[in-house]
Amino acid sequence: MNQRIKFLQDELSFKTVDQEISEITREINSWIKLQEINNGNLTIFVKHTSVSLIIQENASKEVLYDIKNFFKKLVPEGNSLYKHSIEGKDDMPAHIKSILTQTSLTVPVLNKKLDLGTWQGIFLYEHRINHQTRNINLSFIGE
Repeated sequence: MNQRIKFLQDELSFKTVDQEISEITREINSWIKLQEINNGNLTIFVKHTSVSLIIQENASKEVLYDIKNFFKKLVPEGNSLYKHSIEGKDDMPAHIKSILTQTSLTVPVLNKKLDLGTWQGIFLYEHRINHQTRNINLSFIGE
């Protein structure tokens, strides 16, 4: 059983709204289904400094609400708190939230589907107030 290892790379774009945590699991699984690879590892990388990727519970919206409230308390917004505020009161707090979370995830793929736990999903966590278009690089290696 000598299958050849393949490597694919692509980019998906997502529109975000006002510091929301948006699940993107379905879109990523749809992309995987179109690829020639059945099993392997997918690295997901967000190409921005004021948004994050997180793996989190996707069964209860209260979890996402609590995460957002926790980060609002942990990293308050306000120009008087930071030197860097070129793009507004959320500018530097967005960068801090990004370094406290993740900009890259690696997830196993099994039978053309992300091999996540029962209640896990992949989320894009927007840290900016204004609407954004976020680009995510997908690097898929497997057989």
